[in-house]
Amino acid sequence: MQTPWEYRYAHRAQKMGSSVIRELLKLTEQPDIISFAGGLPAPEVFPVEKFQEACNYVLENHGAKALQYGATEGYTPLREMIARHTGRYSVKVSTDNIMITSGSQQALDFIGRLFLNRGDYIVVESPTYLGALQAWNAYGAQYISVPSDDDGMIVDELEHALRIGPKFIYVLPNFQNPSGTTMSLERRKKLVEVADHYGVPIIEDDPYGQLRYNGEHLPSVVSLDSEYRNENNGQYSGNVIYMSTFSKLLAPGLRLAWVIAPPEVIRRLVMTKQAADLHTSTFNQVVAYEVAKGGFLDEHVKVIRATYKERLEVMLETMDEIWPREVRWTRPDGGMFLWGILPKNLDAAELFKLAIEKKVAFVPGGAFHPTGGGQNTMRINFSYTDPDTTREGITRLGLLLREEVARDAKAKYLYD
Repeated sequence: MQTPWEYRYAHRAQKMGSSVIRELLKLTEQPDIISFAGGLPAPEVFPVEKFQEACNYVLENHGAKALQYGATEGYTPLREMIARHTGRYSVKVSTDNIMITSGSQQALDFIGRLFLNRGDYIVVESPTYLGALQAWNAYGAQYISVPSDDDGMIVDELEHALRIGPKFIYVLPNFQNPSGTTMSLERRKKLVEVADHYGVPIIEDDPYGQLRYNGEHLPSVVSLDSEYRNENNGQYSGNVIYMSTFSKLLAPGLRLAWVIAPPEVIRRLVMTKQAADLHTSTFNQVVAYEVAKGGFLDEHVKVIRATYKERLEVMLETMDEIWPREVRWTRPDGGMFLWGILPKNLDAAELFKLAIEKKVAFVPGGAFHPTGGGQNTMRINFSYTDPDTTREGITRLGLLLREEVARDAKAKYLYD
């Protein structure tokens, strides 16, 4: 039955939908279900004592300032710290290049609000991050998918998409969500060159860049773009908008992320944010700065890396031992996810229902493909569960997969 409210929603509300992952998580809330479905950091690595000390210090020494309204761009010492950190690992920037947001999801929404008209095209990897699709669907975006493999987006297939005239290219080069793959250095360089040739900006989403467990660090797309343009003045003005977050480095409950972009783009984003929430929580920013300063963040990241590396290794070892050879999966060098690829006849959404009966959960991969496909794929999170729980959950899932693969093979035999 329709209510009077049905006739009052804006047209863009028709494009909105609940996150598939959030809806699935409702099914996994029972305490006896082992869930690999959420994109959750391990709570064991949250620096709770450090936060407690920082909260007390901030309230005792900067209480009035921390509880007051703040600048839309963000807390200056925090932005200065991000600029220094970015200069060490990526590209030279100033505070004029940086805005603090209330989580990366807000940054994605603001980018959509600032750049997208209904019907505009966006080039994305296939698969790609579901949260970005959810943010941009509300603005009427359309998507051009470029396939990816173990080395990330297949940039050789990008030019055809760029001839259509998209607003921007969206990529997650490091340990991608959902696939766990990393874009090779060669492809990053070619991405910068091709995007510049066609005059199409790049949105680089990098929440996991610091969470590398194997191999060598690769330069960010924004740093390669700066190098390509021979910028050396300490104020980036190129073709890339870069995003990252404290959610994976400190705690997601802070809702703190940042955007790095040319100053003119930051000014526009500031106006967008002023209309939305004036500024990100001053208190959270000041506390995060007190926690992260003085080299603590560098040391704390080492703890996170060690914890997640162990969990990933246990998961991969158990998959190698238990899972059927007909199923393939990625082997990430970092991040929080890996990607399973089932035989084509198997539907991951149907498998999910059976897995819940076995008290184990994952995310079916179809929703990560904005132009269709991927029904035989699955995203699996390895950061949240401890090693023993991981081993048990992956064993349950592996035994179920053996049953389903055997049933599929029998059906093929009967019908061939």
